[in-house]
Amino acid sequence: MSENGKYDLVIVGGGPGGLSAGIYAMRAALKTVLVEKGLAGGQVAMSDEVENYPGFIQVSGAELSMKFVEHAKACELEMVSDEVTAVEPGPEHHLVRLGSGKVYQTRSVILATGGRPRKLGIPGEDEYYGKGVSYCAVCDGFFFRNKTVIVVGGGDTAAEEALYLAKIAKKVYIAHRRDAFRASMILQKRIEADCNIEVLWNTVLTKINADASGVCGADLKDIRTGEARSLDLDGAFIFIGFDPEGGIVPAGIKKNADGYVVTDDKCETQIPGIFVIGDLREKYARQIVIAAADGCTAALAAAHFVEMKQGLPDVCEAPAGLFE
Repeated sequence: MSENGKYDLVIVGGGPGGLSAGIYAMRAALKTVLVEKGLAGGQVAMSDEVENYPGFIQVSGAELSMKFVEHAKACELEMVSDEVTAVEPGPEHHLVRLGSGKVYQTRSVILATGGRPRKLGIPGEDEYYGKGVSYCAVCDGFFFRNKTVIVVGGGDTAAEEALYLAKIAKKVYIAHRRDAFRASMILQKRIEADCNIEVLWNTVLTKINADASGVCGADLKDIRTGEARSLDLDGAFIFIGFDPEGGIVPAGIKKNADGYVVTDDKCETQIPGIFVIGDLREKYARQIVIAAADGCTAALAAAHFVEMKQGLPDVCEAPAGLFE
């Protein structure tokens, strides 16, 4: 293997968590490479507006992700456009295999592959993402103040998000394909008591409609009777589940029942030197700022791990002002 294929740290994923990790890793003077198969910036780059990231009253997702990337580049972080196909743990070094055939040897790995919301797979869902279709009420609910929206799902997340939206929107519909919620009883009682929420039982969305301004309605179907109808709407919030992107997580690393990786408070897994951050990691909340914080934590922990392996002093940061 060539010398260029040896690193202190390989970061897999270029969203806010991975880029934050890259910034802190470079400040810790680690030889680092970040591998991202898609658009640098992650899912936030596809968001229309972001209003809950500290320091930005309002910023487009594309602009915020660009600032993450620019900051990482200013720290001279090496970024490679490729797909990681496997991570193979070793006692002294780990191997990271890329789709291009390259193999990186590294002392530590940060997996920041994130996750993806489950989709309905209906016409209009992908086309109008960010233009009325959302998978996060906390992120986008503000844009639907005094408007009419529909929430799709029947679990705790759908119920919680519907209750959140009911404080903002003029009217909230919940479309659930069954005749009873899977959500906890306390959430069900809150929904029943909220006069701003109307539940559409045994109902599925078959199409999301839009005009030049974005989502304007949806086609619905009663799965018992087969009756079809249309509903005027300003937005559709889909909460039918979330799938972590854990395909390259090595065997032996603990996951919970939903597939999220379990780590310690340093974001480290059971395999020394392999860290997991962002939406792939088991946690209470999933927000951009939390992913970025995970990146900081994991990078500093990785720096400590590498320094202990090398027998160097425990210094997590490069000298102040090095990249300023």
